[in-house]
Amino acid sequence: MGCASSIHISDRVVYHSGKESEDSHSPQQTNTTQHQGNPTTLTEVQFGPMKLFKDPLQVLLVFAKEDSQSNGFCWACEKANFRCSMARTPESALECFSEKHHDLVIIDHRHSRHFDAEALCRICLVSVSVLTCVLLLRPDREEASVMPLINAGFNRRYVENANVMACYNELLQLEHGEVRAQFKLRAGNAIFTALEQSQEAIEITSEDQVIQYVNPAYESIMGYQQGELIGKEIIEVPKSEKNKPDLLETINSCIRKGKEWQGIYYAKKKNGDSIQQNVKITPVIGQGGKIRHYVSINRPLNDNNKSDKSSERVQTESQTDIQSSKHKDRRKGSLDVRSTTSRGSDGSSQRRHSSMARIHSMTIEAPITKVINIINAAQESSPMPVAEALDRVLEILRTTELYSPQLGTKDEDPHTNDLVGGLMTDGLRRLSGNEYIFSTKQPHHLPSHLTTPLSLNDIPPRIAQTMENEDSWDFDIFNLEAATMKRTLTYLGLKIFSRFGVCEFLNCPEATLRSWLQVIEANYHSSNSYHNSTHAADVLHATAYFLCKERVKQSLDPIDEVAALIAATVHDVDHPGRTNSFLCNAGSELAILYNDTAVLESHHAALAFQITTRDDKCNIFKNIESILTSPENRILVKRMLIKCADISNPCRPQELCIEWAGRISEEYFAQTDEEKRQGLPVVMPVFDRNTCSIPKSQISFIDYFITDMFDAWDAFADLPNLMQHLDNNFKYWKGLDERKLHSLRPPPE
Repeated sequence: MGCASSIHISDRVVYHSGKESEDSHSPQQTNTTQHQGNPTTLTEVQFGPMKLFKDPLQVLLVFAKEDSQSNGFCWACEKANFRCSMARTPESALECFSEKHHDLVIIDHRHSRHFDAEALCRICLVSVSVLTCVLLLRPDREEASVMPLINAGFNRRYVENANVMACYNELLQLEHGEVRAQFKLRAGNAIFTALEQSQEAIEITSEDQVIQYVNPAYESIMGYQQGELIGKEIIEVPKSEKNKPDLLETINSCIRKGKEWQGIYYAKKKNGDSIQQNVKITPVIGQGGKIRHYVSINRPLNDNNKSDKSSERVQTESQTDIQSSKHKDRRKGSLDVRSTTSRGSDGSSQRRHSSMARIHSMTIEAPITKVINIINAAQESSPMPVAEALDRVLEILRTTELYSPQLGTKDEDPHTNDLVGGLMTDGLRRLSGNEYIFSTKQPHHLPSHLTTPLSLNDIPPRIAQTMENEDSWDFDIFNLEAATMKRTLTYLGLKIFSRFGVCEFLNCPEATLRSWLQVIEANYHSSNSYHNSTHAADVLHATAYFLCKERVKQSLDPIDEVAALIAATVHDVDHPGRTNSFLCNAGSELAILYNDTAVLESHHAALAFQITTRDDKCNIFKNIESILTSPENRILVKRMLIKCADISNPCRPQELCIEWAGRISEEYFAQTDEEKRQGLPVVMPVFDRNTCSIPKSQISFIDYFITDMFDAWDAFADLPNLMQHLDNNFKYWKGLDERKLHSLRPPPE
């Protein structure tokens, strides 16, 4: 039996020869193969994290005789670069389909006397699990209901229309609809094959936590059969009594927010035994951004169930206490007040004591050591290229910076590279025996020689006049710095905190707030060119300005506003005028204390709490009745607000922008000078006072850090004046750079 009448099949590529036509004239029949376009081009289809590549669509046309409609589909296939086969009888159609397993079958049902279209569709479906099948009908034979066709296996019906573009559009819709969906379903079968072979127990539940799938490993470990679990709600499955009572509530609270949870959990097997497992539960986000499924991967730990009950109880308590720290919140560097206040509890001390007793009886081997030993063993039997690659892997694994991001830039701009490396990493490996001590230690207490106004009413008129327009973005912080003799933070803080009613919210006297502002300002280093109390006051001013924008006000509650103002005030307290990288390279006390991780950020937060709570005279938190928590969206707004306020200098009026640029450059120059003097690695080589181009550094800073962030912030908070300043300042620095100038300002005429 022939598979094609007027179409020649060769190398799985089938084309009907002849010129494309928009009318219904029949093309001349021929047995030659014509390659149109690029028939071997693969189509890329994204399926979750999988990237699938699909051959050109294969179409089988089953027409008892050639006419304008069959030719219309032939021309449409050629136009779309699809591979087309033509069959005239059911027998030849089945023979051709069994050879090629086409993606799409179009069956002519206009003349039902030639063959049974429904029977043919059913037979094709027997040999494949998914198929797109189209039934061709005459306009006068449309069925009242499509259910008989759906039951037969048809996906779609097409009413006779021989126009080539109509056929072409129909094929495209099918390709991007049913065909592509079924292609993904076939890939889904491969994924389920992997799940079936996995040695880890895997459970998939619906958004309502109804069990939809468990793999054979789950059946083997837990003792259940699939049929005993599928369709049951999680709460119907017996639970182990060894878990803490609130653990399930903790897990559900985490995963319902779309966060991954990982930790130790006791599961109850069918025979009643409890099994300790390392469990990871991942919410799967589906259509509409909603959680559609939960995937649980369970790996049994070493079975220690035979150990004595008291040791097991201590182990359970210590493991469940750390669950909250394993929630994959992806918010790094934040300070959890609850964890700091509970560290000294008697219960935790007892647990640590019991844990240490067990540790002494164990053979300790770090997981990274096991990994390195496995790689060493694999090298012995590996070919040379593989062994060399594994050498490189071992070299990376033996460093101390496995989790430090290695940032790159789009181009090789040295200014951008140095800014990224200096500001966003924690330095190189520690240099032993070369400890850096701050040359200007600031007192962590309230200096007695400072005098400040008792209240806002006592502010000298000259200073009050300077602060009259503090609610304007164009407010000149440097005028206030001169008027207050570098005590900008205390004066501006009193004014802004009063405007936002902070004392009323915190239930603290204005005298307490004044003392707190004094002690915080005293712990900023006035010797720093940039990171001093004027910078803190500038960030506080920007924060207050942003808080008054309508979209921001609608998103935040009073507690959020107060938290943002306090955070802005303390965000760089006791900054030494050196970057994290410098402190790590110099082996500073702070870098050692915080293990080279977010050194300055950790120090600012810890010191702020320490000096605030040490003395009741400046403890602004003393009378707070309770600490409230904020939803995720408000936290995001506050973070964005503080970050934009902190780096808003390029969005200030031009003279203010230039002054800040000079100050930060001088601080970086001083760091480079000291690195050279002490023989330390130079973190930002371009910031050499003899060779640095300040315009280039500002251009790089704006390009890499500022533009995208403030575009997003402007879209939310509506800040056209800031964006105009940013544009003007960028053009200013660009103009200096085009003139090959390295200075802050052009030379006088």
